[in-house]
Amino acid sequence: YFKENPDFKDPRYNTQYGVYSPNCGLENVFLSWSHDEYLYNICKDQSKLPYEALCMLRYHSFYPWHKGGDYMYLCNEKDINVGLKWTKIFNEFDLYSKAQDLPAFDKVASYYKAKIEKYFPKPVRW
Repeated sequence: YFKENPDFKDPRYNTQYGVYSPNCGLENVFLSWSHDEYLYNICKDQSKLPYEALCMLRYHSFYPWHKGGDYMYLCNEKDINVGLKWTKIFNEFDLYSKAQDLPAFDKVASYYKAKIEKYFPKPVRW
């Protein structure tokens, strides 16, 4: 698949850094488009969520980084000290932490509605 991309043989991109500079910061790196990246961009542009929450949204599926230690050469200090820390904390509660028994919607709705009202505008521009 990647070998069919004309950039595959372009020597400008076939370095450790590709189109990026060392320690440029992950906020300057393009990640594959996914539901994580979509929600991150909505929240980054429209919400009052703190930086730590935005990192958790954007990077929790970026396993080569937070599990494998890859791409550290692109990270800046904030990525390491804040983004990586909070992404690892969040991941403890993410993928394999789902319960079979879901809480009753009417029991938790007011809690989550209050959070949405606190951090998001009305309406959210999807």
